[in-house]
Amino acid sequence: MSRVVVIGATGHIGTYLVPRLADRGHEVIAVSRGTRGPYRAAPQWDAVTRLTADRDAEDAEGRFGDRIAALRPAVVIDLICFTAASARQLVDALRPSRPLLVHCGTIWVHGPALRVPLTEDEPRTAYGEYGTGKAEIEALLHEETRAGGVPAVVLHPGHISGPGWPVITPAGNLDPAAWTALATGQPLALPDNGLGVLHHVHADDVAQAFELALARPAAIGGSFHVTAAQAMTQRGLAAGAARWFGREPVLDFVSWDEFTRRAGPEPAGVTREHVQRSITASIDRARGVLGYAPRYTALDALRESLSWLVANGQADVGGQPLPVA
Repeated sequence: MSRVVVIGATGHIGTYLVPRLADRGHEVIAVSRGTRGPYRAAPQWDAVTRLTADRDAEDAEGRFGDRIAALRPAVVIDLICFTAASARQLVDALRPSRPLLVHCGTIWVHGPALRVPLTEDEPRTAYGEYGTGKAEIEALLHEETRAGGVPAVVLHPGHISGPGWPVITPAGNLDPAAWTALATGQPLALPDNGLGVLHHVHADDVAQAFELALARPAAIGGSFHVTAAQAMTQRGLAAGAARWFGREPVLDFVSWDEFTRRAGPEPAGVTREHVQRSITASIDRARGVLGYAPRYTALDALRESLSWLVANGQADVGGQPLPVA
């Protein structure tokens, strides 16, 4: 088996990925800031080497890439790279030994779609700092691979969901008030007739794709969407969530101005970022090349997330029981 360095190992994806890699017999070196443990405890972490690193600080000093290369990895899984400069520093340090580099991108390398579902071959139309940064990294890594340097694979997850953190609600933002409304039969305001599209994915399904990428040489040089099998509209997600509580959703379709007034400027801004994109991503390539088979639907992922939020006092469902999936 391989020595695998996972950068950002205790985050959403790493929480599920590191135990998967340990189960396959890989020697795992888990790199994180060390400020907290993984979101989910697992005995496999006892067999993992854990290193603490402040990537931003070490990038600024020009030594993070060299530090990773000195670990002599066969594979580097980079879950927390957000700028081309950071990616370039890592690639330059890895080039002499040429380990496989698997990078976490985002479906936000796409802007508003001209065709749906979006395939990985669509021209990149990213906007905003996050999406454009990830698109620049993707282009850099594929050029590196074509030039015979570090072989790279880029995986583009959707809205990563799971127990342990707030998730994008049917309202398209992180405000837990949406869960309260859907559980208790209160009106939920939605813009654009609730037809904005969200494409969630469970963190364990993303981890599955990263694990598969290690054993698929045909994936090298490629990009792959990693999402639930189907995207859903906001009204569809709202209906599904309300039915967990034996209800039909009470939806109030409003203008953007009214939505902003009710939700508040910051949550409304997050919703607008999602709804303006309304990405429906095809996973055909990930299925065919990686053998990716998501276990969770979007609603399954959200229900597991909501169960954790309720149990930890971060969402109020009015005391309503949340049925087990």
